[in-house]
Amino acid sequence: MDLSNLHPAPGSTKKRKRVGRGPGSGHGKTSCRGHKGQGARSGGGTRPGFEGGQMPLRRRVPKRGFHNPSQNKPAVVNLGQLEVFDSGSEVTPDILLARGFIAGKGRAVKILAEGSLSKSLTVKAHAFSSKAKERLESLGGKAELITAHD
Repeated sequence: MDLSNLHPAPGSTKKRKRVGRGPGSGHGKTSCRGHKGQGARSGGGTRPGFEGGQMPLRRRVPKRGFHNPSQNKPAVVNLGQLEVFDSGSEVTPDILLARGFIAGKGRAVKILAEGSLSKSLTVKAHAFSSKAKERLESLGGKAELITAHD
């Protein structure tokens, strides 16, 4: 076997539909687009969600509540996730970002008490749950608050 006789498995590839190549091809004249109408035109067709002029579903359903587009939710990290760090090490938002625990630079980080931690760590974050702070300090670690502009 060599590169000159490699072929895809039978049935795994399909020939491309060549439209507009005359009446003998079976795809000639209107090129499978039918006669006239929106679908026959270049650039024709409708956008996703268009219902032919009927009021679209997303506009028909009732809206409730308020969605704040500029809210700033903190990135959440659980204590159980911090088990991967060595005992006595310092954990900062930059380290969490580099290791893939949080996404998006510049986001506030909040530590929650979910999971189990058995190591003494110095954790620097923008917020801690009271239980997370309690658990960190009971293991001999530190929970240091970072102000917004640090």
